[in-house]
Amino acid sequence: MTRPERLPPLGVRIFCDVEVGQLKRGTVYWARVRWTDPVTKRREVVKKTHNSQDECEAWFDRMRRTAATGLDPGQTLADYIASIGDRWARQIDKTSTFDGYSSGLRLRVVPALGHLPVNMITAGLIDRVIDDWEDKGIGRSTIKNTIAPLVLVLNEAKRDELIERNPADDRARRTAVGRRTGHDEEEAPNPRDFALPDVAALEELVAEVVKAGRHPCWGDMVTMLATTAMRISEASGLEARYVDWDNGIIRVEWQLYPGRGGLVRKRTKGRRRRKVPIIEPLMPTLERLMKGRKPDDRLLRGPRGGVITTATLRDATRWDELVTRLGHPALVRHGLRHTALTWMADAGISLDVLQQVAGHQSPDVTSRYLHPDLSALKAAGESFSAWWSKPGPKPPRLRVIGGGSGPEKSPVDLRQRDSSTSRADRI
Repeated sequence: MTRPERLPPLGVRIFCDVEVGQLKRGTVYWARVRWTDPVTKRREVVKKTHNSQDECEAWFDRMRRTAATGLDPGQTLADYIASIGDRWARQIDKTSTFDGYSSGLRLRVVPALGHLPVNMITAGLIDRVIDDWEDKGIGRSTIKNTIAPLVLVLNEAKRDELIERNPADDRARRTAVGRRTGHDEEEAPNPRDFALPDVAALEELVAEVVKAGRHPCWGDMVTMLATTAMRISEASGLEARYVDWDNGIIRVEWQLYPGRGGLVRKRTKGRRRRKVPIIEPLMPTLERLMKGRKPDDRLLRGPRGGVITTATLRDATRWDELVTRLGHPALVRHGLRHTALTWMADAGISLDVLQQVAGHQSPDVTSRYLHPDLSALKAAGESFSAWWSKPGPKPPRLRVIGGGSGPEKSPVDLRQRDSSTSRADRI
């Protein structure tokens, strides 16, 4: 085991010198750093052999920065993560996000990058590591939850002046991880790819999950997600008092899930309260769930009264095998939310209303659900063709208002123009 290099303590004044020697293998440089320990008052000396004067100066700079900041600028990423503890996580949710991020650091970041000095990590190097993770079959969501804590750790290194800029920011800001670097819409994932194709497919899925899970609660959850666009934690946290029959809406304000320290109840993602409409296909399920419930009672519960999570729904119904057998291998549990938003968009719900129902902060995220399907494109083509009918398009008659106090000119039909006007003038 290599003995760790002694470093000067914070705030001491260091003295540096170099001695040049000639050996059989060539010229060597013996660099020496001295300081007085502020506690013991003893004189400390560290020596190191280098192959050039430039290497000596770089080592001196490192020792000076260590004395100035109390941090070793040449330490490895793994050592730095260990030295700062959980300081990188002070702004994230310790009940949910922290565990996933910590696992990403421990299982992927440290094995791949932990042996490198913090100041040697570059955006290109992070790119290559991400590519390697993708080649090993690691999913996008997992990679995202791995890069996010790396960004936070390197932000701390930036504050500690170990690096001037955060190289992981370049990866975190991109629309996707991995080798895709452009904004090609054909490559961008479309929510429709993760949604059910039609209502018949949903009805079949509901029946099959009830059969596989041997309890109606699994079908109730699937129905709720596919008709309201709620997240599964939001549906699990739905209480009877938030169902407003008079106005035909459900108020979505809380989410519930097992987390660190037990059951966690907190505001919805982004703390955005919202309302979703109660549509007719949901009413029978909702009426049954509301029967006999007190205002504070949860509507959706597991077979034993517990919280339904994406994991319990998956395990109880053998979800992956089930949806593959039904012909929807890409359908994950969150795809039921995609299903609801996609169908709402196809029903003609406007972007601003759809954004409110989804709880998205940016309309750009919601607009992905508005991509027309083939039937919508066909209808649009027929409508445009009708506009270009044999009589030709009919431009509006414009009333041209004269300037100043002059008289108002009569309406002008744009199709009735002076035949002497040249084509260039018309253009």
